[in-house]
Amino acid sequence: MKRTVKDLANLKGKVVLLRVDFNVPIDENGKILDATRIVQTLPTIKYLIEKQAKIVLISHLGRPNGYEIRKSLWPIALVLMRLLPTRVYFANKAVGKEVEDQINNMKNGDVLLLENIRFYEGETNCDLNFAKEIAKLGDVFVNDAFGVAHREHATTYAIARIMPNAIGLLMEKEIEGLSGAIKEPKHPFVVIIGGAKVKSKIKFMMKLLEVADTIIIAGAMAYTFMVASGFSVGQSVVYDDSVEYARDILNIAYSQGKKILLPTDHICLRENAKKKKPIVTKDLVDDMVAYDIGPKTIKMFKEEIKNAKQILWNGPLGKYEDARFCEGTKEIAKAIANSKAYTIVGGGDSVSAVKKVGCEDKIDLVSTGGGATLKFIEDETLPCISVIQEKIKL
Repeated sequence: MKRTVKDLANLKGKVVLLRVDFNVPIDENGKILDATRIVQTLPTIKYLIEKQAKIVLISHLGRPNGYEIRKSLWPIALVLMRLLPTRVYFANKAVGKEVEDQINNMKNGDVLLLENIRFYEGETNCDLNFAKEIAKLGDVFVNDAFGVAHREHATTYAIARIMPNAIGLLMEKEIEGLSGAIKEPKHPFVVIIGGAKVKSKIKFMMKLLEVADTIIIAGAMAYTFMVASGFSVGQSVVYDDSVEYARDILNIAYSQGKKILLPTDHICLRENAKKKKPIVTKDLVDDMVAYDIGPKTIKMFKEEIKNAKQILWNGPLGKYEDARFCEGTKEIAKAIANSKAYTIVGGGDSVSAVKKVGCEDKIDLVSTGGGATLKFIEDETLPCISVIQEKIKL
């Protein structure tokens, strides 16, 4: 069991380097469109404030090429100033004397947010010397950035190898929730997988075949599986290089007595039609392109969800960002939220869908990871978790 922030003693006056994942969507005017990742890290920050530590927040935003003003964390500092019951400061840099002076001037319980750590190439290169430069700023390192715990970067991985360390409360919650779902699942266990690319989710699906009872496959990836099953999909998106993988997964599932559900009707457009009006169809032929699941499929999926004792959902069930094709994702989000099962929703698009229908509070675990959630389920750990010290057993 990994050491958590609550296992750290005598934090008063100590400088805690807290790695967070504030990689949130921000519009061109600096408005934060979804603050979920910020809000979910607040318990750890507030705990450290109560312990009178000096909290230095480290995060990235996007994938900048050097310094980019639109990738600055300054807008996030403004949000933290409203959300936290303490003084919040912002550093225009992440390393150097200017930052050191700011930290030296901090009072116990103060918070300092460093500038985007990915403005420095040493971060993504996992440069040990860069990690040592960051480490000089503090006394202890706490990792609460589950969303990037699969990335071996300087401030997620290398720094933990050279400093006393622990995981934060959000990281602890994610690990316990996902581990419990895989190691001690409640049955019937229903997995809902959406999104597009099949290849990125093959190991994820193979792992879940070991523990799940039903796997529902929807979203764009469903049409690759439908081709693998011998169905016509019209001109819908199919990843030809993944058809054999899909066929293998289906064969393994059926040989193990698992239930696989694919869409039986679809909301689609005719590519060659003059008027691009959505139509409902059972059969996808000719120039039809499917963009959402149809009403019969929604009903079928809901029945499976209603009988579940545990549900894991990753990936939208259609092109939900388009109002014409959001019904399937919305209806399934509501069904999951209103079920009596233990529910886990992972991946940015799935979390956004849950928030859009206003039922986030009804989900037992809203995972802040996308790729990290998939990798954790595949491997039951992540590199940046493995490097954290174990809890001392007394």
